[in-house]
Amino acid sequence: MITATELRALDVFPERPDTQTSYISAASGLVCVGSHIYVVADDELHLGVFSAGDNEPGRLIRLFAGDLPIVKADRKRQKPDLEAIVFIPAFEGFSYGALLALGSASRPNRGRGILLGLDPQGGISGSPEQVDMAPMLGPLHRAFADLNIEGAAVVGDELLLFQRGNKKFIENAIIRYPLLPALNALRGLDADAFAPSAITPVNLGMIEGVPLCFTDAAALPNGDVVFCAVAEDTGDAYLDGHCVGAAIGIADKHGRLLSSHQLEQPYKVEGISAQMKNDTLNLLLVTDADDPAIPAKLLSGLIPLEAEASRY
Repeated sequence: MITATELRALDVFPERPDTQTSYISAASGLVCVGSHIYVVADDELHLGVFSAGDNEPGRLIRLFAGDLPIVKADRKRQKPDLEAIVFIPAFEGFSYGALLALGSASRPNRGRGILLGLDPQGGISGSPEQVDMAPMLGPLHRAFADLNIEGAAVVGDELLLFQRGNKKFIENAIIRYPLLPALNALRGLDADAFAPSAITPVNLGMIEGVPLCFTDAAALPNGDVVFCAVAEDTGDAYLDGHCVGAAIGIADKHGRLLSSHQLEQPYKVEGISAQMKNDTLNLLLVTDADDPAIPAKLLSGLIPLEAEASRY
């Protein structure tokens, strides 16, 4: 079992100074670069930016124009459903790397994303560049009955996407692409359909008869990935359900499950970042309570790696 410790609520300064302090509710992806903690939420048009050095409210960076409805059901229909965010190492035009945020692609309006350049300190530099997942989606819709991309990681020269299953379609999988061609496809530099180099099913087990399904992942220094997964009692990529439990695990990029540890409390964790220190994997996690009245939380946790030391 992993014990998660609550570090803070993800409260943010409002986009307009004449409105009261707000918070991120449905945190769905997490990446740390330098002293910056970046959080995407599946029901927002903004990126949340927090400092690793204090608990001051974060700030919001607008990613998409417009406004979303206040009513939950209407908001759910119209939201971009950003579910994954990943750091991309330096490439042409982005000397200090970039952040890539992607939608779940679970509905036609959820197949867009954002590319954000970074400065030498890991801060945001320049304006958001919209990307289109359309070149990737044809092969993925043929591969999965209920497509739902929930995580991303860069391992070497590959981009890994993580398909989240559900109670009806238990289709967890790691989807692999060559990184630079994938970025070109997303940016519209290559308009042809772009198929993955590999799709590997992954069985994560169950909690109380409900399958554990991917909600996010992050790369580890040796090329493996650490992931979070939840057992959410729903048979649909669109509808929410009761979370009966959650787990943190390690897998290799080929989908071989190396370890899995259940969380002591059934937090619905949807974002993960990890840092290795000595024989311990230090985790940061973010939550989504599926309730706009409840702020998302930033959690910490530890995984001892003594039993797997030969791999790290």
